Amino acid sequence: MRAVKYIREPRRLSLVWRAELASAAVLAFVFLLFVVTPITVHHPIRLTEALILGAGLVAMLAIDVVLLRRALSPLGELAKRMDEVDLRDPKRRLSGTETYGPVLTKFVETFNSMIDRLAEERRAGARAALAAQERERLRIGSALHDEAGQTLTAIALEVERAATDGPPAQRDQMAALAAQLHDSLDEIRRISRDLRPEALDDLGLVNALIALTSRADRQSGVRIERRLSAELPPLSTELELVIYRVAQEALTNVLRHADALNCVITLQALDAIIELRVSDDGVGMPARLSGETIGIEGMRERALLGGGIVSIDSSPGEGTQVNLRLPVEPAL
Repeated sequence: MRAVKYIREPRRLSLVWRAELASAAVLAFVFLLFVVTPITVHHPIRLTEALILGAGLVAMLAIDVVLLRRALSPLGELAKRMDEVDLRDPKRRLSGTETYGPVLTKFVETFNSMIDRLAEERRAGARAALAAQERERLRIGSALHDEAGQTLTAIALEVERAATDGPPAQRDQMAALAAQLHDSLDEIRRISRDLRPEALDDLGLVNALIALTSRADRQSGVRIERRLSAELPPLSTELELVIYRVAQEALTNVLRHADALNCVITLQALDAIIELRVSDDGVGMPARLSGETIGIEGMRERALLGGGIVSIDSSPGEGTQVNLRLPVEPAL
């Protein structure tokens, strides 16, 4: 059985041996050429002899180039595959090392180990940055709700009292000012909720997404359809926050940029994967973007935090679909 396996899977030669064999083949060709052909060289050399030797040299160099290019072709293929590696995609690694030979196989294994370390460092950096961002969001949200909100509430009450008890000529003006203050208070409360998703802690992920989409539906003319599965596996607090923030950013993009009439948000468990999908029927994204926007980059970084990926499928005039896929047991 070992012999059969060895025959079916021959051992690949290293690049050194491939180059050596290419050079040896050229030298063997020249040796045989001199042996089997009646070539003589006079001194001084004749023109015909110089032309024959020159043609032989050119042929030898051409054969050597062809053989070396074939021998070193795995390097070009490997370089192309290395260029396609993306740290944001944990599954994109070099494979198929059995076709490279022992030297390149070791190189590929070392490269994959380096990519794993870089991906882990990137994930740790993203985790630290996003944790700091969430702490800052919580601080600002609390400050808006507890300080600015209370101050504006007190001012609005004073203005309403002045509108009721003040001079008749100023009552309409005071009432309009009080209405503007209440509108500002509503906007502050909305910003505070976006910065600090209390529903996520109090009601859970599904109910928090229902509250998020309900607010978005009320604030815009976009009809939002929810397809949220109630049968989700247990998720960590950090992973729930990743899903919520990606859904929040995707919905914000729909409301601001998509010019859509309908939007569908789907959350479901597929085997060992949690999938969030936000799709709309809007104008779509341009065919060419000058770099990724901050929102798209933020979604990718959050997906990286959970060991998953974000993909965006869009074309002009055909809507946009944001797809987040995360493992059920993320490596956090």
